[in-house]
Amino acid sequence: MNRREFLDLLGKASLSASLSGCTNLRDFSYRAPVFGQARLLHITDTHAQLLPIHFREPNVNLGIGDAYGKSPHRVGRNLLDNLQNPSARDAHAYTYLDFTEAALQFGKVGGFAHLQTLINDLRGEVGGNALLLDGGDTWQGSATALWTKGQDMVHACNLLGVDVMTGHWEFTYQDAHILENTKRFKGEFVAQNVKATEEALFEGTHVFDENAGHIFPPYTIKTLNGKRIAIIGQAFPYTPIANPQRFIPDWTFGIQEQDLSDIVREIRANKSPDAVVLLSHNGMDVDLKLANRVAGIDFILGGHTHDGVPQPVIVKNSGGKTVVTNAGSNGKFVGVLDIEFGNSGISDFRYRLLPVFANLIRADPTMQAHIDLVRAPYLDRLNEPLAIAGSLLYRRGNFNGTFDQLICNALTQELDAQISLSPGFRWGTSVLPGQTITMERVMDQTAITYPQTYTTEMSGDQIKFILESVSDNLFAPDPYYQQGGDMVRVGGLRFSCTPNAVMGKRINDLTLPNGSPVSASSSYKVAGWATVGAISTGPDVADVVANYLRNQKVVNITSFNEPVLKGVKSNPGIADYKAQLL
Repeated sequence: MNRREFLDLLGKASLSASLSGCTNLRDFSYRAPVFGQARLLHITDTHAQLLPIHFREPNVNLGIGDAYGKSPHRVGRNLLDNLQNPSARDAHAYTYLDFTEAALQFGKVGGFAHLQTLINDLRGEVGGNALLLDGGDTWQGSATALWTKGQDMVHACNLLGVDVMTGHWEFTYQDAHILENTKRFKGEFVAQNVKATEEALFEGTHVFDENAGHIFPPYTIKTLNGKRIAIIGQAFPYTPIANPQRFIPDWTFGIQEQDLSDIVREIRANKSPDAVVLLSHNGMDVDLKLANRVAGIDFILGGHTHDGVPQPVIVKNSGGKTVVTNAGSNGKFVGVLDIEFGNSGISDFRYRLLPVFANLIRADPTMQAHIDLVRAPYLDRLNEPLAIAGSLLYRRGNFNGTFDQLICNALTQELDAQISLSPGFRWGTSVLPGQTITMERVMDQTAITYPQTYTTEMSGDQIKFILESVSDNLFAPDPYYQQGGDMVRVGGLRFSCTPNAVMGKRINDLTLPNGSPVSASSSYKVAGWATVGAISTGPDVADVVANYLRNQKVVNITSFNEPVLKGVKSNPGIADYKAQLL
């Protein structure tokens, strides 16, 4: 789809909306014929975004090896080609295409007050025979979530009516806060793969089950319309690697494939379920492999990788079939799974991924009152104007984004470094050209419990080792070795990347901005933030970025440090890549 075709679609969509007079929940495809006897509603990775936001989907999401060209590794037109008669709204919801123009046309997405209205309506369509499942990464990602240790989001989830959830970034508060938050949560927090260490068990740490060592219930069983739905929780397996273990020193994680198989068999044998669902925060590639290896799971409702996947993937295994889905991020989507049961179990299903266009859905007044209340003490700080976005600022994609580049530029300049490194986090909202960059928008990118910056001397060899390690995490052929996140973002450095190469051979051609090669033995001053191991002592990254923006006034990111990519020129997970492709 070229720019002219897309703008033509925008015009047609605008005409259609004005002719129909659509101003509420009945617009778009929010309403559909009721199907089956049970409805599961699924949200994930909302990252504490209580208000509607803009969020740009990636233009790079490479599938390597067996994942080549498969969902979720298709972007832009390559994704739309798999949909039947996609509209302009579809294009905006699922892709990055002409993002600024489409965002101005269709407005913001998500927002918990708008989610509340939509979810209430979707529940009402089936007479209340629905469950709301939350895949995690809900109690982190905004300033107010950070400053209230997630309590603003716990109450929002209670109002929203979340029945069952699992987690990931929820575990980046101290373990005592995590347990307090799960206690305040009125739904059930489930995680079959989070256990106490043997030493912690000996010392009498809090556990749900002393025999198995589970910190939280591994599963729950809910009844809808007389049908028993087993929901197993799968928290992010690599939490103590991707995030500081010091917050949860007595807990272990992991995929726990054998334990999961055992739990599924136990449920099937002893609990008489009509359906078994895995509520997962593995990431979609891991879920697809898991679905192939663990029999007895009917549906996997997945999260973590932020993939908005409009069509579920059906995986065959030794026990039959497993349907795998992923419901995007930032409150932008609600997954709707309707299940029909026959005499011998599940006979059919319908799945829809609904984009949440805030200007089409009225805000629920009770939820809006909660949002206003929790934000009120912080409004002056949240609304502080820092600079104007002269260009689109976004984060999301395997490699650099413009907001990531802004952070890298701030680190190198404010901390007087030659090179900067910034984590490849997938969460973070977008800012349109001409909009004010407020402190809240900076916090959307940086609101973590370990935000301190650092400067250190690194050799060229050490820098290359970091890049190789992160690229292997991202592009390991076996999904079980992919530990989350995208490629580390860099400032003051250029390099090439061959995603299909073997470990240790992906990163080459490291140069400084002046074209001089990075010497393996030379030392360079490097700035960064969010250290997972030792605690850094530098200023918080949000303050560093804010100071940089106050001095800049207007920020134009027209070029940024993307690597030259090799061997992926025809990959459907890449489009409109501005760096060189070889």
